Amino acid sequence: MLKGRHLVKPDDFTVEEIDSVLELGMQIKSNPEKYINVCEGKLLATLFYEPSTRTRLSFESAMNRLGGRVVGFSDPSASSTSKGESLEDTITIVSQYVDIIAMRHPISGAANHAAAVSLRPFINAGDGKNQHPTQTLTDLLTIKANRGSLDNLKIGMCGDLKYGRTVHSLAKAMSRYKNIEFVFISPDELKMPDNVKMEIEGTKYSEINNLEDAIGDLDVLYMTRIQRERFEDPEEYERLKDSYILDTEKMKIAKEDMMVLHPLPRVNEISVEVDKDPRAKYFEQAQYGMYVRMALIMKLLGL
Repeated sequence: MLKGRHLVKPDDFTVEEIDSVLELGMQIKSNPEKYINVCEGKLLATLFYEPSTRTRLSFESAMNRLGGRVVGFSDPSASSTSKGESLEDTITIVSQYVDIIAMRHPISGAANHAAAVSLRPFINAGDGKNQHPTQTLTDLLTIKANRGSLDNLKIGMCGDLKYGRTVHSLAKAMSRYKNIEFVFISPDELKMPDNVKMEIEGTKYSEINNLEDAIGDLDVLYMTRIQRERFEDPEEYERLKDSYILDTEKMKIAKEDMMVLHPLPRVNEISVEVDKDPRAKYFEQAQYGMYVRMALIMKLLGL
């Protein structure tokens, strides 16, 4: 069903196709030994034009755990990009060497250009302010594994909703499930973009500035960091960077079964004291990222 396909944005897949990836991810997590040779003889290229720890290493760990191998770069200066080679030429060449490609790029829209010329299944690992679909799959798997379902949830998204590609992708993906309600919590300067709100039209949402006003009603709280690298004005970043800090006092207001997610890395928007709270699922979320990428690689390769 997904063999040979590209994943540039979450809605490239139907809800049923996403659910099939999540189901395979759950199966891999419960019995990883069953899949250790599935990708033997296969090559994944990881092309990272932008710094990354979790995404790059989770892709590489995923392929290695499936018995495949990884080639690529984590610094574009180590590639022919430094000589002026175009993105399209790089992808065309690399796709003749490998079986599947994962790419992160700082320029919005780069993933579309790459997928258009790739001869092999292409996975967008983040392109500028646009999309981060494998983080979305990670988030969905984490929620489903902990809640049992992706329906009937009230989800708070807090922090940088203007530049945060993870919340853009997650909002669009979750809006396709039943009885979802969003609470967008941010400073006025970092509100959820209008284009995202238009794409989730029909799904109930509200916008507020104060985390304490919403946290008691949430099933899921998705925290984000205020991203220094997305700001053109350093003074604006300094003014907004500490807008929200989740601590144990705020967690006392939350429901006993609320779960806290974060795409990581964090700076100080979640106090380390919250790490001990069983509702803190962000490190577990990082592990689910590896399992869901294992499932995605298998599905796109038709294995």
